[in-house]
Amino acid sequence: MPGFELFGEQEKKEVQDVLDSGVLMRYGFDGMRQGHWKAREMETALRARMDTKYAHLVSSGTAALTVALASAGVGAGDEVILPTFTFVASFEAVLALGAIPILADIDATLTLDPQAVEKAVTHKTKVVMPVHMCGSMADLEPLKTICDNHGLVLLEDACQAIGGSYKGKPLGSFGDLGCFSFDYVKTITCGEGGALITNNEKYYLNADHYSDHGHDHLGTDRGAETHPFLGYNYRISELHAATGLAQLRRLDEFLEIQERNYTVIRKALEPIDGITFRTVPEGGVENYSFLSFLLSTEEKTRSSHKGLNAAGVDGCFYWFDNNWHYYRKWEHLTHKKSLGNLSQEVKERLPDYSQADFSKSDHWISRTISCLIKLSWTEEEVRERAKKMAAVLSAL
Repeated sequence: MPGFELFGEQEKKEVQDVLDSGVLMRYGFDGMRQGHWKAREMETALRARMDTKYAHLVSSGTAALTVALASAGVGAGDEVILPTFTFVASFEAVLALGAIPILADIDATLTLDPQAVEKAVTHKTKVVMPVHMCGSMADLEPLKTICDNHGLVLLEDACQAIGGSYKGKPLGSFGDLGCFSFDYVKTITCGEGGALITNNEKYYLNADHYSDHGHDHLGTDRGAETHPFLGYNYRISELHAATGLAQLRRLDEFLEIQERNYTVIRKALEPIDGITFRTVPEGGVENYSFLSFLLSTEEKTRSSHKGLNAAGVDGCFYWFDNNWHYYRKWEHLTHKKSLGNLSQEVKERLPDYSQADFSKSDHWISRTISCLIKLSWTEEEVRERAKKMAAVLSAL
């Protein structure tokens, strides 16, 4: 990752089609667009690749999460359970709808712990949102059982894990809804973009309408369409969809490269005493966009991260101190810092995360380093990187 490393003629052709037509909007202007419907084409390709009945493109991964939640009826006061280790977009989408983000611990998968989820469920809970961080997945079977037992929606945030699978199903397709990000640093990129997938027709139609001001998209006269409910603007442009269409066609190519590079580095680290790797649930296959490994203590992990940086090994992340991906630095959430007034319900019911005990999450993240896997590395560069990482970590 990311897909922009291998931009080429396929992406240029799809974008040029849009520029030649002059139609950058995904809806309308039928006579001008010369038969080009890039968003529709990408949705068709995404449905086929993810083996789902429905796919809908939007303007970002954050938009995908927001629209997916809204499509399932999530609104003011509803609770959404999500992990302590994720990108801030996960809880931003919840808050955007006036709902309450309920953080829960992670486990050795570095994703949502089913036991923590069971403890967090209340009569206000509406959605469980596992986040498949760094290319690997949550243990989805027990999470689905919890959702089935409590009548909850299982929403997979697969924004960082497109191409991975769980028990033979593409990530994002196991739950009731799945979301992807196609931003500039994802395995496939639109520049900016996202998508949701589902087998639920109601959720799909809700998403289709909600993301375009409530348009019902019936008929061929956009101005005559009705608006069955309030919506907002989360549309993707044809330019972005064109780029993503070419990239989606290359997904298997990208996954093969990532797996090859990941495997070279992992094999170099496996013999080193004190290094273990994140747990991949039984039946799970990563998308190999990151290699996440653990050391025995926080102190050794910090020293190792510093050592890798000093040796010029870029792209390795120590999430425990990260401003954007781990709860410890989310002071804007903890202190409810908002430009506009939050609803009284959010103010009163948002847990006091400054006092929360997430020591179980700390146990895992404080000992984890994740190294991104680039598509553009040559075989020699991968071997050299693996050799350098092994030398640094063995010495420490």
